[in-house]
Amino acid sequence: MHIALDVMGSDRGADELVAGALLALGASSIKITLVGDEEAISAALGKRNFGPAIAVLPTSQVVSMADSPIDAIRRKKDSSMVRAFELLKNKEVDAVVSAGNSGAVMASAIKFLGRLKDISRPAIASVFPTLKGPLIMADVGANVDCRPKHLYQFGVMASSFSKIMFGISEPRVGLLSIGEEGGKGNALVKKTHELLSASNLNFIGNVEGRDTFHGDVDVIVCDGFVGNVCLKLSEGLAESVLIMLREEISKTFRAKMGYMLAQKAFGNFKKRVDYAEYGGAPLLGLNGTAIICHGRSNAKAIQNAILVADELAANRVNDHILANLALDEAGLAAAADDEADK
Repeated sequence: MHIALDVMGSDRGADELVAGALLALGASSIKITLVGDEEAISAALGKRNFGPAIAVLPTSQVVSMADSPIDAIRRKKDSSMVRAFELLKNKEVDAVVSAGNSGAVMASAIKFLGRLKDISRPAIASVFPTLKGPLIMADVGANVDCRPKHLYQFGVMASSFSKIMFGISEPRVGLLSIGEEGGKGNALVKKTHELLSASNLNFIGNVEGRDTFHGDVDVIVCDGFVGNVCLKLSEGLAESVLIMLREEISKTFRAKMGYMLAQKAFGNFKKRVDYAEYGGAPLLGLNGTAIICHGRSNAKAIQNAILVADELAANRVNDHILANLALDEAGLAAAADDEADK
């Protein structure tokens, strides 16, 4: 696979992203095109020669975190982000990875790639660690106002992602709500429950927020507003727990000794809750593969994001999504009825 990496626009700068690209090269037989300021990329690469494994596409503009998505597309046509998606549109690469402005990434992806057939809105799918294995939540920020058919489609796309990335043959799909009973939730959740129940998905019903990390569900469906709050809350909680542990450990000599004895366990815990282990979040539902990363992504996160892009592109995740939609006649019919009601 050939991956385009948007080197500009992140919080950490070109050096960190290029370092992540080089780590990915060591872990997989891929080709990477680094898109961005040629001088910054050259400085990060140094005098090392990577042959055909690394290519550079120079650009003159950068999409900042302060730019609006529309400005990014209209006024910064020679930005690293826009040029990276142009490469994917022209089939010169197989996927794009960016740690830039997430709104601009989504706008660029939709403009240059378009949506898959029967997919109304792309969704950002994020991986959460649980007690029993990884969980996928969709949407986590792409769509703050949704209809029931959109959440149904999120379930189909996230299930396909789960099958490819984690080898789960029939991912268990739950609908995030304020109670496990089917009648609980707002109007959106209640109608979505009906659609998911009528579909061919392995729908297990409503799940509450406290169930997220138990590991009894493989996919959680929600709108982007709720999903983004869950994502940010979880990340903040993980970081705060680690800080509080360090504070408590530093208070007494016995605590420090205990830490020395349990250092490996603490290291394993930190690894389990570290967002960098999962790289970035795929933007599902596009005519192409795009990964959105944290603006503060480190080299390890970029490496893993590139490897996720490689995996999804190589296994043709979009073909799986379209096939699952085609097989789910009941779900599509129910979603069409819902749209007709609008």
